[in-house]
Amino acid sequence: MVAGALVDRRQMQCYALLVHKVAVGVLGASGYTGRELCALVARHPEMELVFAAANEQRGKSARFGGRDVTFVASEDAPLQSTELVFSALPHGASAEWVGRAREAGARVVDLSSDFRPGNPGTSQNGASIPYGLTELSRGVLPDAALVANPGCYPTAVLIALAPLLASGLVLPGATITVNAASGVTGAGFTPRPELMFAQVAEDFRAYAVGNTHRHLAEIKSFAAKLGGDADILFTPHLLPVSRGILATITVPVVRVPDNVLSPWLETYSGEPFVEVVADPPTLRDVVHRNVVRISAVAAAGVRQPTIVVLAALDNLMKGAAGQAVQNANAMLGFPEPAGLPA
Repeated sequence: MVAGALVDRRQMQCYALLVHKVAVGVLGASGYTGRELCALVARHPEMELVFAAANEQRGKSARFGGRDVTFVASEDAPLQSTELVFSALPHGASAEWVGRAREAGARVVDLSSDFRPGNPGTSQNGASIPYGLTELSRGVLPDAALVANPGCYPTAVLIALAPLLASGLVLPGATITVNAASGVTGAGFTPRPELMFAQVAEDFRAYAVGNTHRHLAEIKSFAAKLGGDADILFTPHLLPVSRGILATITVPVVRVPDNVLSPWLETYSGEPFVEVVADPPTLRDVVHRNVVRISAVAAAGVRQPTIVVLAALDNLMKGAAGQAVQNANAMLGFPEPAGLPA
């Protein structure tokens, strides 16, 4: 009888270990990125969604991972009941709630620009806040209490440029030209007349022309840390599609490697979420997947050796929610691919 009870207790202990999941909350849960985060967390094998906060949608419900979730106001979010919080709040509004989550004892992945390189809040209590470009920063993530999740454009551009910058192949003092186009979800969930279907469909336009996009400071700051000594001329465009980014990057180099793809093949060997391919990537290759797909070719007919790099990703996945979960996996000691569509 006693032996049987002991076996039952051990079985219950093993069961408890198997079913325990990390308690996770999402702030700003009703936007495109927030909803993507909720869906990923709800399906994650090691995470449990304990709250989804969205002030304007409070009291309303959405379905994530096969169950209905009711949005709560941020003030009512049980921060103290979570081990990790994702903040998908707007730029400028996120920092306050990141502070509240940290005071409640939760670790945080922040998806706003408030703590990214090139922005005022890049350190906290004198300590530098890790920049969660996971493939290039994973060594500092396990001990991090707060991680700044990169923007969608910077993710595409920096993953594409890093092997060239770090290897010294970029011509010193050169101008790197980045032309990148994004789907309309990159502009956020708030209704705006210029983003209505009738305004976007059958059209293609540039914006933030003249090197004025808010992501540029982030790109330049991290590129400098990688060893870059170049100007970056960045022009974003709006695509008449819902999601996805395609960046075309022109890089003057000191020389073109015999195998033009070798810098990326060497840097990203074994990376589950970076695909280096011979053919130019397309949005269809990457949408609904947590990957950056990269190709490169030497430019013909130019006096200065030049490499044209192409990078594609899903702005809501690898450019936002998917990368945030990848960072959280690294912070919590889970396999990076856990819960993520490759």
